[in-house]
Amino acid sequence: MIVGFDAKRAFQNFTGLGNYSRMLICGLAQEHNEVRSFLYAPEMSGEYKSYFSGYANISTRQPSGIDRSVPNIWRRWGVAVHLKGDKIDIFHGLSHELPHGIPHSIKKVVTMHDLIVWRYPQYYKAFDRRVHRIKQRHACRIADVVVAISEQTKQDLIKFLHVPESKIRVLYQSCDQQFWEPVKESDIEYVREQYSLPEKYIICVGTVEDRKNQKAVVKAFSELPEDVHLVIVGRSHKIYGVEVKAEVRSRKLSGRVHFITDADFSDFPALYAGAVASVYASKFEGFGIPILESMCCDTPVVTSNVSSMPEAGGDAALYASPEDPHEIAQQLQRLLDDPALRQECVEKGRVQRQKFSAENIVADFYNLYCSLAPESLRSDD
Repeated sequence: MIVGFDAKRAFQNFTGLGNYSRMLICGLAQEHNEVRSFLYAPEMSGEYKSYFSGYANISTRQPSGIDRSVPNIWRRWGVAVHLKGDKIDIFHGLSHELPHGIPHSIKKVVTMHDLIVWRYPQYYKAFDRRVHRIKQRHACRIADVVVAISEQTKQDLIKFLHVPESKIRVLYQSCDQQFWEPVKESDIEYVREQYSLPEKYIICVGTVEDRKNQKAVVKAFSELPEDVHLVIVGRSHKIYGVEVKAEVRSRKLSGRVHFITDADFSDFPALYAGAVASVYASKFEGFGIPILESMCCDTPVVTSNVSSMPEAGGDAALYASPEDPHEIAQQLQRLLDDPALRQECVEKGRVQRQKFSAENIVADFYNLYCSLAPESLRSDD
């Protein structure tokens, strides 16, 4: 079986879609030697190219000649030219889109992570909103299977894009492998020193933007005891980031709220593990990766009781309305006051996180691919 991937994110994205792409591509190559993968990407950075160089069953394709001057056009219309020559059985768009012109003989899969551009159009510029919607409509229309990363995304696909339920498969995502490795005490001490962190802190990971709702987190934090600090980790949206910092100042919390905008990704597990709790009060998510990252690092998490967050956290997380800072504060206070509850959340998290292990996700996708290309698979045997 030969699978082609739209691998732009695998080579260019630091977290999120990039981690999802690399996890699936590398996991498939490692677990199934009989599967050959072709990665189609307009650019291939040296940093991420090394992820794939050790696999004999992974090949790469990028634009050449005049196509190199128009890489985005190549990705949308030029990729299809290569597919027959590479004998692709299945083409998988890993992030909301599929190229035009894919031959009918090739089965098409697209992963839809969320439909935020439809639910919250105000978060996008008019041009970007239009482009994203066109790409998503096209991908869902021509795909043989539309993969939703959560039941929430499945329901949004049905509601906003009218994708037939029979065409949708819910296959969860995992997080980067580094979060599944035990964190050493020496690593925790290193990040405390590296980022000048206090002994007792709550961590909040995610881009600082309105949808992620850090202002509500700051308001909730203002109700907590003075011996605990808040560490907000993530790049900041220009306007909203200013608003969050203004909220911090207005509540006289500057000495207790720490912003880390340039954390090394390899430090994230220790940053989570050193925290007494994690808080993720997003207003809406297709999945909610920081919830899973928290559970993988044995950090109890308080998250929102809306969209996909309860799906990700299961019975391992504590929940609050993202619109109610007082409720968020109450749940965080429960974790601060009750070591037994914290340990219970950790133990439940160890069970819940197994639903999203890379091994399980890769196995699910392998079975999906086999169901789409059974003749090709048998010929490889």
